[in-house]
Amino acid sequence: MKILLGAVAALLALIAPLPADDAMARRDWTATVTRTPAGAFVVGNPKAKVKLVEYLSLTCGHCAHFSQEAWGPLKAGYIGKGLVSLEIRHALRDGFDVTASLLSVCEGPKGYFDAIETVLAKQGEWALRANSFQEEGIEAKPMNERMMVFARGAGLDLLFAERGMARARMAACLSNAAEQKLLTAMAQEAWGERKIGGTPAFLINGVMQEHVASWEALEPRLKAALQ
Repeated sequence: MKILLGAVAALLALIAPLPADDAMARRDWTATVTRTPAGAFVVGNPKAKVKLVEYLSLTCGHCAHFSQEAWGPLKAGYIGKGLVSLEIRHALRDGFDVTASLLSVCEGPKGYFDAIETVLAKQGEWALRANSFQEEGIEAKPMNERMMVFARGAGLDLLFAERGMARARMAACLSNAAEQKLLTAMAQEAWGERKIGGTPAFLINGVMQEHVASWEALEPRLKAALQ
């Protein structure tokens, strides 16, 4: 009987829940996405030691380059392990930026980060169309109609359709006054209050990082903050 009880105890020990610290360490935090009251999305451990904020523009070439070189190692080495959380704040620059941002936000917590990664990865294609786009009297159109024209002109409608977004939902997203207000306030905070010098720009635990626009420059700052 003692031998049987010992075997059962050993089996239970194997299937018992991990201690809290071990469970936290083994969790993939890239699946944890929340939203701030200001409308920004945050991916990662809410209790991460390092809180990284990126100010970006979806029409910014430097932002696209940063995403390409940094997103993989940042997710795998820092966010996924619960060491760093990442918050994205939109520093809007133009109508196409507003359009792409509204459509990305419309993806919600589950799809937002994948959406902006896709938009930035394909920026070279849709931004080329946007740069050559012209339409008479577009400034006279109501905001909602203007956003749909921008979406069609740049091919952003096709990009999000490929992601499974229906046209009716696109129109609803682009005409969402509450989301327009949140993004406008976010941009005002970036350019007017924070007075960032350009995009991308970064905060680490609330402190602006000067002369950082690449993964090569940012990673040592993250490592230092984790000490």
